[in-house]
Amino acid sequence: MPNDHYATLGVDRRASADEIKKAYRRLAREHHPDANRHDPESAERFKKIGVAYQALSDPEKRRRYDLYGDGGEPDLGDFSGLSDLFSSFFGGATGASPRGGAGQRGADIVADIEITLEDAAAGVERDVEITTQVECSECAGSGAAPGTFPSACLDCNGSGEIHEVRRTFFGNVMTASTCYRCGGTGRQVLDPCRVCSGAGRVQTTETLTVGVPAGIENGSQMRITGRGGAGLRGGPTGNFYVTVRVAEHPVFKRGGEDLGCEVSVPMTVAALGGSVDVPTLDGSERVDVAPGTQSGVVVKLKNKGMPRLDGRGRGEIVAWLRVETPRNLTEEQKDLLARFATARNEEVGDQSLFGRIKEAFH
Repeated sequence: MPNDHYATLGVDRRASADEIKKAYRRLAREHHPDANRHDPESAERFKKIGVAYQALSDPEKRRRYDLYGDGGEPDLGDFSGLSDLFSSFFGGATGASPRGGAGQRGADIVADIEITLEDAAAGVERDVEITTQVECSECAGSGAAPGTFPSACLDCNGSGEIHEVRRTFFGNVMTASTCYRCGGTGRQVLDPCRVCSGAGRVQTTETLTVGVPAGIENGSQMRITGRGGAGLRGGPTGNFYVTVRVAEHPVFKRGGEDLGCEVSVPMTVAALGGSVDVPTLDGSERVDVAPGTQSGVVVKLKNKGMPRLDGRGRGEIVAWLRVETPRNLTEEQKDLLARFATARNEEVGDQSLFGRIKEAFH
């Protein structure tokens, strides 16, 4: 016998749309499979209630049902098998989600942090404040008010797809598209949670402590799995991505695990030999300078650079020596240098080439 949708919902044939909706909500809560886990027939009753409401909630569908009943128009039946066949030929071109609606993965969160070169060398922890979506504690992420459950979508009857048969020159053609009402999930919340308004998630601000490993380079991105936004309908949580910016250092330039710097050497030390201080991340280190050292000579300090990420040693400090010409000399210092130049047969001051040219013009 054809189903009597009015009898299924327990309403009169002259019932208003609001009365039909209230009846459906009451029966859906009462016969939902999640609330009747030990009753194997609850799923079938719940489906029958959904079909009845689908037929009577839409004015045009209700009008056709009142005129023709269940058998008055072609019964398109369950298109799930045909939909799978359609997808196998056309690569899922229908655009619909899988039947029943799989959970949706939560959003990823991206943040930047800035650290010093010293922090990058030693490793450091930083607190990062983020705004994210977390599962609503009121409804446990279902989106439905406590004591109620999400129901099968009224438009697609839980399939996530809307199927239509159209007459064309080549005959009847079936098309499938994502259900607009449920977004392809196959589920619908009729009595939404008052806290999250049916979304199943709420926005919150929290602080995460990020551990930055020693040796990290500028621009490196770290992934913290499962600390992004909460998923929908049981979907997995997104990830948290942190981009590390290492601030420029006033002394060192970095090249991988090596650190480069420039060290000034007094002219007298460069000529006679001596020692200078070379900076490192742990303080300065005294380095010998050979007599006659010229600008551009490179001095390397092993294992004083940046640590390697794998923990296997450190790079080098590469110091370029720059011989410094003295300025603001006293008269005594000038006289000493002049005598030194004379001893080396070097012309300086007014006896230089430029001095003689100047004298010739006068």
